Amino acid sequence: MENKIFSIIDVETTGGGLSGNRLTEICIAKMKNGKIFDKYTTLVNPEKFIPAYITALTGISNDTVANAPFFYEVAEKIQEFTQDTIFVAHNVHFDYNVIRNEFLQLGLEFNRKKLCTVRLSRKLIPNLKSYSLGKICDAINIPIENRHRAEGDTDATVILFQRLLSLDPEFEVFEKFLNPKSKEASLPPHLNSKQVLDLPDSAGIYLFKNKDHKIIYVGKAKNIKKRVLQHIYSKKTNEYLLCQETFYIEHETTGNELTALLLESDLIKKHYPKFNKAQKRPQTSYHIIHYKNRRNIIQLAITKAKATEDSLSTFYNRSLATEKLEYICEAFNLCPRYCTLQSNVEVCTHYYKVNNCEGICNSTEAVDDYNKKALEAIDFLENDRQSYIIYGIGRKQEERSVILVKEGRYKGFGFVDTAEIFSDIEQIETYIERKHHTYHTNQIIRGYLKKNPLENIVCYGAETIPAFSEIN
Repeated sequence: MENKIFSIIDVETTGGGLSGNRLTEICIAKMKNGKIFDKYTTLVNPEKFIPAYITALTGISNDTVANAPFFYEVAEKIQEFTQDTIFVAHNVHFDYNVIRNEFLQLGLEFNRKKLCTVRLSRKLIPNLKSYSLGKICDAINIPIENRHRAEGDTDATVILFQRLLSLDPEFEVFEKFLNPKSKEASLPPHLNSKQVLDLPDSAGIYLFKNKDHKIIYVGKAKNIKKRVLQHIYSKKTNEYLLCQETFYIEHETTGNELTALLLESDLIKKHYPKFNKAQKRPQTSYHIIHYKNRRNIIQLAITKAKATEDSLSTFYNRSLATEKLEYICEAFNLCPRYCTLQSNVEVCTHYYKVNNCEGICNSTEAVDDYNKKALEAIDFLENDRQSYIIYGIGRKQEERSVILVKEGRYKGFGFVDTAEIFSDIEQIETYIERKHHTYHTNQIIRGYLKKNPLENIVCYGAETIPAFSEIN
């Protein structure tokens, strides 16, 4: 690292995520050949309110910065002071992005090579319990004074950086981290680069886990590695916070996007990850049910519930349930009143769009005759719940994925050999890993069927399931 100049930097801010985080203090120490030869430190007026919790942590209050220069007044100094240097910080992405965003607000670019002392420490001083600045300084006996102030933290980072240089006398690790083709400089501070480099370019799901191996995010992708890198390089606050908490990334290939979507949905429901927003809220379903009223008339109705054993049909939208019930009412000459399509009336009205009631509501039709039609409608609804299998590309060339929907409910998925020929579709059930039918799995499968109405789908009732060679 001879003749290279490093700017070792720490900033204090107002907090509030990357987009709203404003600078309150900065310290820059310039180093060459392992020695500090210049230093610059200043408070900065952030032009916004400093929250009480930030003041409690740093000691910097609104009064402290009231007469401090604005960033535009110190921008040129910072630009010149760091020109042709390597930007070094403990958790470099945070400090670098704060400064870069300040310059962007002035319409200026700020681009520097970066080194992260967290990532360098994890490589050169392995197996520490924590790599926060305070904990690492305690672990290797680095004095740290005036904690959570820019100059105090910069001084501690300088000593840490000098220790790291001494642990890499041939500069092999430093050169690797500075290599633009290497991912080391751009990855989150706690993440081993091998975990990212080993990710596949195929479809599946991926899991972001924190230091306790708890899942904090579940995602799906057609290309797992590409999607994970999009998270890492995103400038969005939520993505940045996700990556800051990520210590481990795991994955599972599924061969195709549909199976990945279903597995993602299952894992979100199972683990309720901190950074997943979608699919967390339980969705109410609407069910067509039947019962006998006090006149012994079979009545059809729509009920709103999370689940019911008596359901003839399940919908995740009341209008769809109503549309289906209207169709049944008209097709089987049932009464809108006894299908709960009309309420607060003794006799159904012909002004209603279903108007072929044969008189059960005014007692001109016998109850037994009406119930016979109602039973036929119930039988139709029970048999109308489709059962089918959706095939897809497998995880390897000699297998295919198989998704089972039985009587209108998603049952799960599995993988089978391409050479397998099934004479009885129920044989496939032994390959299925059971999953829960939910609003989201219903929407995923409906969306697929809408786009691919006849592709790779085999319905129950077929005499023989085609060999995979016969399927597109």
